[in-house]
Amino acid sequence: MKDFPMLKILDLFRPIFELFGIEFPIMRKILVVKLTMDSRRTPTIFNQNNKKKHKDEDNGIIKSLGMYVLLSLMLIPLVIFGKSYIFSMSAFFGVVMFLVMTSMISDFSNVLLDIKDKGILHTKPIAKKTVTAAKTVHISIYLLLITASLTALPIVVGTFKHGFLFLIMAIFELILLNLFIVVLTSIIYYFILRFFDGEKLKDIINYVQIGLSISILVGYQLVGRAFSLVNLDIKFSPSWWQFLIPPIWFGAPFELILNRHSSIYLTCFSLLAIIIPIIAIGVYNAMMPSFEKNLQKLTNNSGIVKKKESKWKNWLSSVICSSSEEKVFFRFADLMMRNEREFRLKVYPSLGLSIVLPFVFLFNQLQLSSYHHLASGKSYLTIYMSCLIIPNAIAMLKYSGKYKGAWIYKTAPVSNLAPLYSATLKAFIANLYFPVYIILSLIFIGIFGIKIIPHILVVFVSSILYTVICSNYLKGTLPFSESFDDAQANSGIKIFIAMIIGGILALIHYGITFIPFGVFIYLLVLIIVTFISWKQAYKTIWKY
Repeated sequence: MKDFPMLKILDLFRPIFELFGIEFPIMRKILVVKLTMDSRRTPTIFNQNNKKKHKDEDNGIIKSLGMYVLLSLMLIPLVIFGKSYIFSMSAFFGVVMFLVMTSMISDFSNVLLDIKDKGILHTKPIAKKTVTAAKTVHISIYLLLITASLTALPIVVGTFKHGFLFLIMAIFELILLNLFIVVLTSIIYYFILRFFDGEKLKDIINYVQIGLSISILVGYQLVGRAFSLVNLDIKFSPSWWQFLIPPIWFGAPFELILNRHSSIYLTCFSLLAIIIPIIAIGVYNAMMPSFEKNLQKLTNNSGIVKKKESKWKNWLSSVICSSSEEKVFFRFADLMMRNEREFRLKVYPSLGLSIVLPFVFLFNQLQLSSYHHLASGKSYLTIYMSCLIIPNAIAMLKYSGKYKGAWIYKTAPVSNLAPLYSATLKAFIANLYFPVYIILSLIFIGIFGIKIIPHILVVFVSSILYTVICSNYLKGTLPFSESFDDAQANSGIKIFIAMIIGGILALIHYGITFIPFGVFIYLLVLIIVTFISWKQAYKTIWKY
């Protein structure tokens, strides 16, 4: 079995693990198996001849690190411009915490909540703390790789700008930040596990994903509220509520040590950056036995209740589906999206962000102008932020936890599978996008007035056209026919480009607002283009 380079680095810390009573050789063997399993990909049904062959040891997470390196370029200005370390480094750690914790929520929750290895490891004479340490190190390895990819370039540039001490402090605090993220997520799941069980617990965990994503985004916005711009110079305005914002904790030591600005607030923030992660680790270790015990609730399916087929969905399928085959596929896709927890885990965080982001932009603009100026302007176009869910969700539609059942597509008594694609996208629009769109539309009409209703209709038709564009640009294999294990190998760059396309649609909409009656003409053109595009797009079957 392959010996991973990261485990050779881990060997250097063997005395520390053994100091805490962890059986290091056993923990290392467990990690070798876990990392090897991460490296292996299950062959995807129907695509043996059409897909490019990958090496057995390719790891999707490792291959995706290039996207984080690309994102790191936007962090470089934060560490080299300005004289206020408390501002620049708080913003830096705010962005890092946001990106790393969203990765934690979307990609690593399954590792924290994994109980598949219990049947093997817990029947062997292995100490529980060793198994727990293996799980913690397993997830920490990937988090450190992601953090390194995201911060290596900014830290190197910052080291040339600010000196070697900056490098030491940045590395030390990034380690503390990763520990804090792992423990914070685990503690949240611990309290959920205490009060819920079985199927209900699994559903609640998905909704917690949304809550965490929204909380991280709101917390990131609060970082900026701690500073004010006075004569083009950024001033820090200390206040009690800033003790609740972790990025400020981690930014304070740079101001305290490198800028030699001492105050009771900076000292307290700096102490929190060190003390809280250490205390959190102690709490985490104390909670682990109970946490592992409560994880068994995930295997309790006693709460399963067969859901009755919704009359609303039956009526909807009869309205928006053009054939009996498409109706059947619509109900199938609807059930898959509602019952696939892994799909919800990947998509629901972006669903929460799609709802919150438009209001974040409105709130930021409100800080610079009055409500009257906001309501009379064109800020209603921020509703296009709701389209962020579209490329991510469409990229996930080809994955399923029950992907091995995709052989049924080959045996289904249908002339072609074109209705499968159109029905799946219609189910996505009805289940996920349309509720978000309706909520935002009603609130935006309340803010900007009924005058924006034509614009709201343009946004809806544009989103359908955007769905068609994304489905053809991101197209892959049959819907629900690939393992979620392969989802991490999905190209983040393609999704990023798809988001740029959404931005272009928003810019076009902005441009037509300067043309008299332009919005009505554009709406008519959009309806025609979208109708033709939808019909033509699914005459060509995705490859399978």
